[in-house]
Amino acid sequence: HRGLIHPQSRAVGGDTMTPILTVLICLGGASPHSTLPKPTLWAEPDSVITQGSPVTLRCQGSLETQEYRLYREEKSASWITRIPQELVKKGQFPIPSTTWEHAGRYRCIYGSHTAGWSERSDPLELVVTGAYSKPTLSALPSPVVASGGNVTLQCISRVASDGFILCKEGEDEHPQCLNSQPHTRGSSRAVFSVGPVSPSRRWSYRCYSYDSRSPYVWSLPSDLLELLVPGEGPDPVPSELKGSAQDYTLENLICMRMAGLILVVLGILLFEAQ
Repeated sequence: HRGLIHPQSRAVGGDTMTPILTVLICLGGASPHSTLPKPTLWAEPDSVITQGSPVTLRCQGSLETQEYRLYREEKSASWITRIPQELVKKGQFPIPSTTWEHAGRYRCIYGSHTAGWSERSDPLELVVTGAYSKPTLSALPSPVVASGGNVTLQCISRVASDGFILCKEGEDEHPQCLNSQPHTRGSSRAVFSVGPVSPSRRWSYRCYSYDSRSPYVWSLPSDLLELLVPGEGPDPVPSELKGSAQDYTLENLICMRMAGLILVVLGILLFEAQ
């Protein structure tokens, strides 16, 4: 989910980022002559979080002893000021229960007033889901797609929405997402083109809707849609298991033959005893 591009992207409720830039310039974080490399900013467990779930934003620099500062672009985040200083010094900014007010685009810096301040980190987009009812995702004309073919996926929202996200799931740790706007203004639907598809991969999708005035606050996810691609897919039995199965088959044949031979010998002995 990292790096999603939102059309006319504006963080929740914000109009200008001048105050944030002013603070960073005063700290030296926005200076092009900063000697400290930019830190890494990420979210655990993920940057797309369901309302009410916990998340921690983590900032990591290249120094062992340092201070960390976390900022939300376009609108200040008062929750940051309530984080205990012992966690801030470690670059940890936990949110026990995520709400819409936490959503937005964040950056961090590190350093000190004596050593100077680093460059700003790359932006992290913290998305909170569950604001609206789930949209409906369907494949046109059908979820059955020939190998090498393309298919159109349609996401329809029950509430007025002018932004839609399509996420591919099932293969990577973080789903790959695409952004789209409705082709017709006010239609609350969007289409995505997917393909070419192949039977060697899974093609599983969900979609979300959102209001472009709050691009980091999404709906509940749609039900999972899985495309069916006829053809020879990847062999579900690993080669090492195949070898083991062949070995067990050979052992069974040998055991069966030995048992048959023993029965024949016993039969002969019983016949002679009579």
